[in-house]
Amino acid sequence: MTSLVQLRHPRQGRAAALVMGSELRLLPQFDSIYTLAASSLTRGLPLAQAARQAATGESLSYDAIHSGASPWRLLPAMDHPTEPARCMVAGTGLTHLQSAANRNAMHVAPAAHSGATAQTTPAAKPTDSMVMYQWGVEGGRPPAGSVGTSPEWFYKGTGAILRGHLDPLTVPAYACDGGEEAEVAGIYLIDATGTPRRLGFATGNEFSDHVFEKKNYLYLASSKLRECSIGPELVLDASFDDLPGNVAIHRGSTVLWRKALRTGEAAMCHSLANMEHHHFKFAPHRRPGDVHIHFFGAGAFSFGEGIQLEAGDVMEVSFDQLGRSLRNPLAAERGSEQLAVVQPL
Repeated sequence: MTSLVQLRHPRQGRAAALVMGSELRLLPQFDSIYTLAASSLTRGLPLAQAARQAATGESLSYDAIHSGASPWRLLPAMDHPTEPARCMVAGTGLTHLQSAANRNAMHVAPAAHSGATAQTTPAAKPTDSMVMYQWGVEGGRPPAGSVGTSPEWFYKGTGAILRGHLDPLTVPAYACDGGEEAEVAGIYLIDATGTPRRLGFATGNEFSDHVFEKKNYLYLASSKLRECSIGPELVLDASFDDLPGNVAIHRGSTVLWRKALRTGEAAMCHSLANMEHHHFKFAPHRRPGDVHIHFFGAGAFSFGEGIQLEAGDVMEVSFDQLGRSLRNPLAAERGSEQLAVVQPL
């Protein structure tokens, strides 16, 4: 596998590096994967070849950096280094049976709101979540060259919400909760002709507010507008066929919860090509020079098993083919929600 990372040093600034076992070899000509990929497109070179050619710099200890024992810090595995607003973070949901089952359990009996009595959905009538999942089962894997059923799509934000390995993921004061969603993210750059180019895949923690969403499934859109993390590695040549992994919640020295998970096409109701089509069919999603981080859905998350995270808990996600694990502590803003006031001009 060919893997790249992005780093920052308090004095030396940004850098990009090629993963070489327990070492990271810096790419002296490039301070980001974005600039490396742009150069690769200009020269007509495969990204992996361009990365190996550029890996002529200093070697750093990956062990020390990954553990946090080095002044070098890992950045998100991809971003737009100069214009975060030109990086779209989005995702596709209800792609795994377990995610649909978890969502179904959240929405079969909506929580009472404003004193109203909760109404239980009749058992014979599937929820919208299960209906959409079934649409994927029936039409999410079209023949090559054909358009299949559209999956659920959601927007998370711009590149400003991206966090890297060991960075905290913060529950805002206005939020009800924050919980991990262990997923794989596809990483894309739009070339000069408007064609999406897949650079590779990265481990991700999509991080959402499940308590807010549970109040009513129409809150899903705003429950997704939260920080998220990807990395530490962008793996250029991983297969998306079958990706086993693990997700865990650490509380102090204790593993509070752990779950094996599986993603990739073998575990999903939509093909990769179908999910990519339904994201990039929109012309504004094919603007040359833009970066896209696209999450492909979760097969397990702790909230679905009754776990409520606390400040200081560490979320850890790993996939067998995507390099080292991604770890992020949970933080919470202090105080109460502050009114956002709009002023006339």
